Amino acid sequence: MATITKKELVARIASQTGETKVVTKDILQRFLDEIINELAKGNRLEFREFGVFEIKGRPARRAQNPRTLEKVDVPAKRVVKFKVGRLMKKRVTDDPSPSPRPPTALS
Repeated sequence: MATITKKELVARIASQTGETKVVTKDILQRFLDEIINELAKGNRLEFREFGVFEIKGRPARRAQNPRTLEKVDVPAKRVVKFKVGRLMKKRVTDDPSPSPRPPTALS
């Protein structure tokens, strides 16, 4: 299993689209920034076949430190949840080595 960085994704997308890495990186970063901005507003983002990002609230609770057994208060917080979409679930669970999609023309 490999770790893929944003830099590598930018290089792949630029190669597939014929766009420069600078422009591709800018577009990808703007896309990621918009996801963060919408989640920060509490909005739900749905990408059909890919998945859904949404914010869920976790209530405050009383927990225990496993080393010291000391009781600690954990404050309420908001967390990002991701629900996998149908296509991603199928690809990840059924086909361990999916073939890359052919490049498409950008309009």
